[in-house]
Parts: sequence; structure tokens; C-alpha cells
Amino acid sequence: MQEILAYLSEYPDAEDTLEGVAEWWLLKQKVRHKASEVKESLSELVAQGILLEHKGKDAHIYYRINRSRYEGIKAIQQKT
Repeated sequence: MQEILAYLSEYPDAEDTLEGVAEWWLLKQKVRHKASEVKESLSELVAQGILLEHKGKDAHIYYRINRSRYEGIKAIQQKT
């Protein structure tokens, strides 16, 4: 219920079907919430040197594995 109300408070003129509400309204709220979690995780992995980041020509930040830390990454995965 809170996710629907959050969406409607941001888009008060919204109108949709049951399927549209489930797919678009709720999905948008979940993606927004998950994006903040992902951002936090990426920042932590960059700080640990596991990921490398660089700014692309399009000004977006891109992330990739730090190959020199590859064995350490596999060890971290095995612990979980």
C-alpha cells in the first residue's frame, strides 16, 4: 500500500489498470529503492579496490572488475 501511495504522491494525475499499477507504479518504486542499494554496494566495492570505475565519453560512470583482485573476489564469493 505504501508504494502505491508514494507513487501517487509523486504523480497525482496517474491512472492505470491493475496490471499497469503492478507493472509500472510498483516496479518504478522498487527500482528506485534498489538503485540506492546498488549505488551503496558499488561505492563499497570501489573503495575496497574490487571494482574499478571510470567516466565514459557520455559522462556516465562505468564499473568493471579489477582483474588484479580476481582471485580475492572468488574467495569472497565462496565465503557467502
